[in-house]
Amino acid sequence: MALSFNEQFDQHGAWRREFAQRLKLISEWLKDHDLLDSAVEERLRRLEAQMRTDKVMVAFVAEFSRGKSELINAIFFAGYKRRIMPAAAGRTTMCPTELGYDAEVPPCLRLLPIETRLHTQPLMEWRMVPEKWHRVDLDVNDPQQLAQAIEKVSEVRRATVDEARALGFWHDDTPEDNPMMGSDGLIEIPKWRHALINIAHPLLKQGLVILDTPGLNAIGAEPELTVNLIPQAHAVVFILAADTGVTKSDLQIWREHLISEDNDADSRLVVLNKIDTMWDALSTPTQVQAQIDRQRATTAEVLGLQRHQVIPVSGQKGLVAKVNDDAELLKASRLPVLEQALAHGVLGQRQKILRSSVSANIGELRGEATRVLAIRRRDLAEQMVELKGLRGKNMSVIKHMRARIEQEQADFDASGAKIHAVRSVHLKLLRDVFNLLGTAALKTEMTELTDALRQPGLKLGVRKAYAKTFDRLRDGLRKAGKVSDEIQTMLTGTFRQLNAEYGFSLQAPREPDLARYERDLDLVERSHNQYLGVSNALRLAQPEFADRLVRALATRLRVIYESALGEVELWNKSAAAQLDAQLRERRRNFGRRLEAIERIQQAASGLDDRIAEIEAQEIALDQLDLKLAELTSHLSHTPLGHAEAAQLALKTA
Repeated sequence: MALSFNEQFDQHGAWRREFAQRLKLISEWLKDHDLLDSAVEERLRRLEAQMRTDKVMVAFVAEFSRGKSELINAIFFAGYKRRIMPAAAGRTTMCPTELGYDAEVPPCLRLLPIETRLHTQPLMEWRMVPEKWHRVDLDVNDPQQLAQAIEKVSEVRRATVDEARALGFWHDDTPEDNPMMGSDGLIEIPKWRHALINIAHPLLKQGLVILDTPGLNAIGAEPELTVNLIPQAHAVVFILAADTGVTKSDLQIWREHLISEDNDADSRLVVLNKIDTMWDALSTPTQVQAQIDRQRATTAEVLGLQRHQVIPVSGQKGLVAKVNDDAELLKASRLPVLEQALAHGVLGQRQKILRSSVSANIGELRGEATRVLAIRRRDLAEQMVELKGLRGKNMSVIKHMRARIEQEQADFDASGAKIHAVRSVHLKLLRDVFNLLGTAALKTEMTELTDALRQPGLKLGVRKAYAKTFDRLRDGLRKAGKVSDEIQTMLTGTFRQLNAEYGFSLQAPREPDLARYERDLDLVERSHNQYLGVSNALRLAQPEFADRLVRALATRLRVIYESALGEVELWNKSAAAQLDAQLRERRRNFGRRLEAIERIQQAASGLDDRIAEIEAQEIALDQLDLKLAELTSHLSHTPLGHAEAAQLALKTA
C-alpha cells in the first residue's frame, strides 16, 4: 500500500536523524584513533548539521477562494480532527504565513504589522527583531485554541486611500485592480504583513516548512515573497478551482511568479481543487469523470505542463474523510494521489541531493584519513628497515645512526621557512578570492543597482540595470574562479615538490566548483526578470518599492556568496590540515626513531622488542584501514539501518 506524504516524510525524517547519528559516531571513532584533523572535523560537522537541520519547504500558491487553506488542513493537520488553518467561505489567508518548527522558540504565532512595509528593511531583517512582531502563545495540545489563535492571519483593518497607496494596496494607474472602497471612504487591507507559526507538529519538527500565500495583490506587493521564498521552495503547489479552471488572475500569478524552466517538473504541481462541486446527482460517474478529464487537459495545455502535473482533488472531502476515517470518501477525494506526487517530487529529490552531498564528502573524508594512515604505514616501514639494519651492529654504528636521525630532524625543521613562504603566497591569493566574494563587493553592487533604480521616470530600463548588475556579479565569480585555479595549480606543484623532497603523500584537495554558483545567479536573475514585467512597472516607479526589491535581492545573493565562501574556506582548511597532519606525523616519526635507538643503546633486547612493536602497529593500521573503508562505504552506498546497530559496530572497532 502506498504511503501518504506524512508517512513518507516521517521516514525521511528518521533517515536524516539516523544518518546524522552515524556521522557523529564515525567522528568519535576517528577522534579516538587520532584521524580527525581540523578539515575532516569541519567536513563532518557540516554534514551532520546539514542532515539535522535540512528543511523542505512546500509553498501553496493560489488566488483567494481556491480552497488552499483547506487543502493544507487536509494534507498536514487532519490528525487534529478539525480545521487548524482558517478555511471559511471568502478570503481567509490575508498575509503570507510560514509554518515551521524552531526548538529555541516556544510554540507561538508571530505577526508582523503591515506598517513595516513603509520601511525598506527586507523580511529577513525583520525576523531578527522579534520585539517588532505581535506574539500569540499557542497550546499545541488544544486544537480549538490553536485554530482560534491562527485565525488572526485573516485579520484586516480599514485604511485611507493614501495609506493604502503607501502600503502597496492602491494604484491610481490600475483602478480595476484596486480593492472596493466602503461608504466611509476607507479600504479594507490586511492587518499583518507576514506570519510565522512555530509549533511542534511531527512533520514540522522533522524539517518541513509550509508556506501559505495570499492572492495576487499580496504576492505582487511583497517582492521578497516572490523573488526569494517561492523560488527557493522545494515544491510549489498551485491551486485552481476545478469548476472555473485557469482564470485571468490565475494565469497572471503563474506567468509572473511560478513558471520556471529550470525547476524539476515534479516540483511544480497544479491542483484542480473542489472537484466535489462537479459531483452531480444528475450526471453519471462516467460523465463527471469526463468533465474532470477535460478540465485537466485544458489546464495542462494553458499552463504548458504535462497532464500528470495537474491533479484533480477535493481538499474539503479529503479532510472530512480523514477526520471520519472514511476510506471510500478519501479515495474519491483523490487526496492520496496528490500526497504521492508531493512525496515523489519533494522527498525523492531532496534525498537524492542529500545522498549526493554525503557521498562526495564521505569520499573526500575517507581519502584524507587514508592518507594519514598511509603516512603512518610508510613511517613504520622506514623504521623497520632501519632497525633490521642494526641487527648484529656494534654500539658505534648505533650511535652513528642516532646522529644521522638527529641531522635529518634538523634539516626537516629548517624546511619550515620554505613551507611558511608557500603558505603566505597561498593566503594572499585566498584573500583575493575573499575580496571578490565578500560582503563589501556585494554591497557595492547593490548600491549601484539601487542608484540606477532611483533614477526618475517609469522604470523601462530596469531590466537593463539588472542585466548589468548580474553581468558584473558573474564576472566577479569568474575572476574568483581564475584565482582559485591559480591556487590549485600552485598547491599541486608545491605538494608534488614536498612529496619528492620529504616523502610526503600530499594531494591537493578538490577545487571548489564556483561555476555552480554562477548557475545560481542565473536562476535568481530569471526569477527577478519574471517579476519585472509590465504589471510591476508602476510599483517600480516608487523608490521605496525599488529599495525593498533590491534588499530582497541582496538577502538571496548573500546566501549564495556565503555558500561559495564556505566552500573556499573548507578547501583551504583541507589543504592546510593535510600539510599540518603530515608535518605532525613526520615529527612524531623522528621522536619514535630516536626513542627506539635510545632503547637499543640501553638494553640488548630493545631491538627485537621494538621490531615486534612495529609489526603489531602495522597489523593495527591494516585493521584501522579496513574499518575506515567499511564505515565510510556503509555511509555512502547502503540504506541506513538503526543508529543502535551503527553504535554497536563502532564499539567493536
